[in-house]
Amino acid sequence: MSTAVQSHDPHPAVEPSYLVSKRGLMSWLVTVDHKRLGLMYLASVMFFFLIAGILAIALRTELFTPDQDFMSAQTYNQVFTLHGAIMVFLFIIPSVPAALGNFLLPLMLGAKDVAFPRLNLLSFYVYSVAAVFLIVAILTSGLDTGWTFYTPYSTSTGTAVITATTGVFIAGFSSILTGLNFVVTVHKMRAPGMNWNRMPLFVWAIYSTAVIQVLATPVLAITLLLLIIERSLGIGIFDPAMGGDPVLFQHFFWFYSHPAVYIMILPGFGIISEIITVHSRKHIFGYKAIALSSVAIAVISFVVWGHHLFVSGQSELAGVLFSFLTFAVGVPTAIKVFSWVATLYKGSIQYNTACWYGMAFLWTFTVGGLTGLPLSTLAIDVHLHDTYFVVAHFHYVMVGGTVVAFIGGLHHWWPKMTGKMFNETAGKIGCLLVFIGFNVTFMTQFFLGHQGMPRRYYAYLPEYQTMHQVSTIGSWILAAGLLWTLIYLLHSLFKGEKAPSNPWGGVTLEWATQSPPIEHNFHETPHVHGSPYDFPEIDKSAGGHH
Repeated sequence: MSTAVQSHDPHPAVEPSYLVSKRGLMSWLVTVDHKRLGLMYLASVMFFFLIAGILAIALRTELFTPDQDFMSAQTYNQVFTLHGAIMVFLFIIPSVPAALGNFLLPLMLGAKDVAFPRLNLLSFYVYSVAAVFLIVAILTSGLDTGWTFYTPYSTSTGTAVITATTGVFIAGFSSILTGLNFVVTVHKMRAPGMNWNRMPLFVWAIYSTAVIQVLATPVLAITLLLLIIERSLGIGIFDPAMGGDPVLFQHFFWFYSHPAVYIMILPGFGIISEIITVHSRKHIFGYKAIALSSVAIAVISFVVWGHHLFVSGQSELAGVLFSFLTFAVGVPTAIKVFSWVATLYKGSIQYNTACWYGMAFLWTFTVGGLTGLPLSTLAIDVHLHDTYFVVAHFHYVMVGGTVVAFIGGLHHWWPKMTGKMFNETAGKIGCLLVFIGFNVTFMTQFFLGHQGMPRRYYAYLPEYQTMHQVSTIGSWILAAGLLWTLIYLLHSLFKGEKAPSNPWGGVTLEWATQSPPIEHNFHETPHVHGSPYDFPEIDKSAGGHH
């Protein structure tokens, strides 16, 4: 993506960066700068990642022995519920789109900001209000329904279900507003010369995600509203005694929450597409296939929700259809994985931290994806449903996929966001710890689940103890790796070397700005000629060069 403008910029260092262009706390609280909002989101999601992570370590440690250790059964139920709810609604769903997406989308499109900067600020405050509601729910009477709020238990339990679901309801609006903003930005704010075939793949991924956010989130809002109405007014939408149906709640909930898992993973795919191609110095293989498979996943994600209900007593026909459709969603996903591997093939690979996270992702995510196939096979799912196998599968996709990609992306764009370089050796140690800890924790759980260990149990039969202990030790290694990552990234802010404007030699537009960028990103509007992955030193025969 050659930019005629940036190369001979007459005043490169005159203008202060976005971090210091305005000073004082107030200038951050009322900012409409997408880059500052991205950083504020980053700080917020990382805070909730820490809280939910501490809860996860607490419940893994409780499971070190088959008997009660330091939590009552009631407390344990609250801990896994809050771990799930905070991780999903306050961390993973906003992590990549709101933190990295806000920061990078306008930069990659060559725009000065998102389409609606004030709406962007509103989204952040709506998210903050939602977070307050969830924190209040924790501090008052807790929440013990599991993160899915299944009826009939959620309509009868004495915990703060209404407060918590109101929080998730409000968080949904933040999601919708951000999604809407991104869709309009991609349609209307692209730099001159950037057509749909010249957009970076991260932008394609964020765009597909935004479409799902806008279409699916209202369904969750209505569902949670119905649950609140049922609890407060006693209307029997989900209560069989009053002519309702508790399974209806599951249909409503998963009609949002299955597209939601693609809201969580698609931005991760986008990050990996950028990391793999830049760090192997090679034009991405199958650009159009990767771009369109993002859109395909967004579409198919709406018709697979029924695979969560295989054992709920839905009809055989429904089960067969949902099973088939679930297999179908594996196809676009596999297209991406093969394209990434083909991109690495004969590339001139730079083995740095971001690249290591990219490689780790290819392994962990592929395991996560392939273990979805036994779960979507009707006969096998009857045995595996609600066991640790499901827990392991979900975490391989969410943590091994999204979180690994998120941390990889954080390293890839850290120099651009902060203007500082982190220590590469420290980064690789962190990546290794995360990779080993993660696999030890969750690989074990596939075997636990296969042997019949149900999920969400706080006491278990003694024969499962060895594997639970291995898993718990793995979770401590994973926690150590994440903590180490936090330490050296914070250290780089104060002691790191100053970052060049393009440390990895990327050719998408964000690398054409200074590090960190100025408030309005570009001194002059960039003009785009050619593909976003034309690296100078590579063979262009592969990957459909335009």
